[in-house]
Amino acid sequence: MSLVLTVDLARVAFARFAVSAGDSWSSDERRIGFSATQLVASWTARTPPGSWIEVALRARTELGDLTKWYVMGRWSEHGEPRTSVPGQGDENGDVAVDTFVARRPVVSYQVRVTSHGAGARVTGLGVMASAVPQRPVVPSAPGAAEPMELAVPRHSQHAHAGHHLRWDGGGVNWCGPTSVAMVLGYWGRGPGPAELAWVGDGDPAPMVDHAAMGTYDTSYLGTGNWPFNVAYAGRYGLAGFVTRLRSAVELAAFVRSGIPVITSQSFKAHELPGSCYSTDGHILVVTGFTAAGDVIVNDPAAPDDATVRRIYPRAAFENVWLRSSGSGGIAYVLHPPEHPLPPCTDGNW
Repeated sequence: MSLVLTVDLARVAFARFAVSAGDSWSSDERRIGFSATQLVASWTARTPPGSWIEVALRARTELGDLTKWYVMGRWSEHGEPRTSVPGQGDENGDVAVDTFVARRPVVSYQVRVTSHGAGARVTGLGVMASAVPQRPVVPSAPGAAEPMELAVPRHSQHAHAGHHLRWDGGGVNWCGPTSVAMVLGYWGRGPGPAELAWVGDGDPAPMVDHAAMGTYDTSYLGTGNWPFNVAYAGRYGLAGFVTRLRSAVELAAFVRSGIPVITSQSFKAHELPGSCYSTDGHILVVTGFTAAGDVIVNDPAAPDDATVRRIYPRAAFENVWLRSSGSGGIAYVLHPPEHPLPPCTDGNW
């Protein structure tokens, strides 16, 4: 019997709702079921020009104390604002761009959405609570399964090196929006010609530039904010959330259901054979599995579109993705609302 990394998780999604200008909506206090050390909110929303939303969390510690409200993001699909909020730390925790990091473990939480301007409508809202174990990753067994691969369009982030310096300059910095653009393309969604006209002629994949513009965090000064990438996909009718998965077995369940998954990992080149690069944090798209159970990805760090498709050894991929010194199994799941998710028995989707 093989063992896999266990990540304690809870995620709750709420129905879509509208918030009138100046009004707030708050959830009931939700018990997590374990002592969590991190909370990540993610959402999709439509915000007409001039409107925006603020998403905030507060939590109850193991000792029973209720924390203050921490702002997890201010979001408009049109920008102004689209920003994380630094400098919120206190004795209970702090917000690291998109993640509430608890200094005192928490056992429940509330989420609040406040609307500014007219017409904002939240189409999806979730919170992931997690406690990532500090232990080595034990690879999962591939099981007996036929090879499978989804036809996800392939784009290299490096084709955009030097593009649009005001949105972090393309190239090495655009792995997140490139991955989201690939998944939007798979679902036949994304910006139309009128929305892409500003990009200019000669761009190899204007939808990537548009995604970078639409996910850029003006405080973080980059395009890697996890919930902002989910929220951008929501502009084009996709449901989505940030979660942590426990193994390649769970990834395969999504792929078999027809859903590519975006994952976050960090590694040195020798830790992920075939990557040929090192990274402190990188986003890519899992598109399939070989007959041997190795992981097929669209890796936007490839030098060109023709080499974006990669096959990474299963054990090596799980290690750099799941380990506690990296993202701890972070994944973005994006899908049309009518396309069902695979069955889940463990609470993380």
